[in-house]
Amino acid sequence: MKKTLLFIQELFFISFIALASCRQKKVEPSKEVIDEIGLKKGEIVLCGSPAKHFGTVEFEISNKGKIKEDFNLAVALLHSFEYDEAEKVFAKIIEKSPGCAMAYWGVAMCNYHPLWTPPSESELKKGAKAAEIARSIRPKSDREAEYIDAILSFYKDWDKIDHHTRSINFENGMAKVYADYPDDKEAAIFYALALDAAADPADKTFKKQKKAGAILYSLYPGEPDHPGIAHYIIHTYDYPGLAAQALPMARRYADIAPSSAHALHMPSHIFTRLGLWDEAIKSNLASVSSAKCYAPAAGIKGHWDEELHGLDYLVYAYLQKGENKLAKEQCDYLKTINEVHPVNFKVAYAFAAIPSRYLLENKLWAEAAKLKIYPVNFPWKNFPWQAAIIHFTRLMGAVHTGSLDSAKAELVKLNTIHDTLINQKDMYKANQVQIQIKAAEAWLQLKTGRNEEALKLMNTAANMEDQTEKHPVTPCEVIPARELLGDMLLQMNKPLDALRAYQADLKVHPNRFDGTYGAIIAAQRTGNVKIAESYYRQLLSFTNRDSSDRVELKNVNNILKRHS
Repeated sequence: MKKTLLFIQELFFISFIALASCRQKKVEPSKEVIDEIGLKKGEIVLCGSPAKHFGTVEFEISNKGKIKEDFNLAVALLHSFEYDEAEKVFAKIIEKSPGCAMAYWGVAMCNYHPLWTPPSESELKKGAKAAEIARSIRPKSDREAEYIDAILSFYKDWDKIDHHTRSINFENGMAKVYADYPDDKEAAIFYALALDAAADPADKTFKKQKKAGAILYSLYPGEPDHPGIAHYIIHTYDYPGLAAQALPMARRYADIAPSSAHALHMPSHIFTRLGLWDEAIKSNLASVSSAKCYAPAAGIKGHWDEELHGLDYLVYAYLQKGENKLAKEQCDYLKTINEVHPVNFKVAYAFAAIPSRYLLENKLWAEAAKLKIYPVNFPWKNFPWQAAIIHFTRLMGAVHTGSLDSAKAELVKLNTIHDTLINQKDMYKANQVQIQIKAAEAWLQLKTGRNEEALKLMNTAANMEDQTEKHPVTPCEVIPARELLGDMLLQMNKPLDALRAYQADLKVHPNRFDGTYGAIIAAQRTGNVKIAESYYRQLLSFTNRDSSDRVELKNVNNILKRHS
């Protein structure tokens, strides 16, 4: 009996060793499997600092030597959302070492791009394939396996589960890595990114963002040159009331990664939130210049999407400074752009918002009513929310020029777009269009003499906008609903109520030209010259009377002179 037990124990031990050995057996993908991913390849192409500075990253992986150096570079690029260039470096690593599981993890991360536009179908397929290969490779550390499981959870059932739910899955996966490896700084940084990506736009407590910010700021003293920390802090606090907390990082990030067009642009998110227009302009001029350089160097036919993204913020900042001439130059330049790569959310938004902002903020109603969709060959049907901006602009132009039938026709189109977004289960964008619909209905009611109903609808639109956030990619709503409420109240000769509306809006959108000007006029009409003068001084602090051709600057100057 004793011999039998010893034999069983020995057999069990041998089986265990054999099983462990089997588990450690080297498993690498074949060349054919790798080719099926469709990796982006080639030399890194970026414009900005000629020294190619992207910040400092130290990411521990099982593979050592030259691969480690390349891996750190790829992750640095990834942290600045230079996805194409990062994928090229990960592809280079795979070519050298096809058994490097984390290189495939990197490819999967490049095709997720949280905080940006959701991945296309081709990107989802590529990311899922890369993540599955990463999981199949042996050997790899337990820590690496958890990183891979986290990104795999985002791609799992991508054709059945919505983007936001899968982003929450990624957040949960990175929470596990963060908990299991508390000394891993990269785990903490990517977990903070995951928190921001999974945050609910309707959550006004900013619970996840504040948690992410606490993690990132705790890391910064020991990692002052890390691109991800500075970048994600900017995204984390890109909200009214929080933006000032990211100002130090906004003024730091471009110096950390000056060779990244996105790093040159990203600080302007905070500058825009805080109404720091000169800094926003400087940031986006550098970013647009870098993006213009990148397109031909990378072999892009036409223009790079990052250029149009920078132009959107640049035009917005010029308009707030009253620099109409400079804003118009960029609007005219936009009309020369016919081809952009890649065609995505940012591009569609820029094409729709840039001309709309120029017309609405300058109250060029006749031109707004006739705004044409440009480019004509752009796939607008894939971007209904952005197309709604053009219809809203036409509607407001038609209302203010008395073409109510045209305005009603545009309202029908807005309602159709809203229904389309509801059917697509894109509730955030559907809500944004609903705000435009309520505002449009309000102005239609006003023009037909139904003032009470007009105010009710306009207040509804403003309250709806207060309860949600602008999309993180955009500089501002095309025209804030509460500012429109102030305009309506002024037309109804309710200056005190109008002043309150403008003041409330300026807390969310500081240093907006039209909001500040509206507050001056409203205060003057109430007879409170001191408040009017205070807002006038504020307007002068962020505009330049010598270079601005906005007649409003001359108007308020003359009004206040008469009163004083």
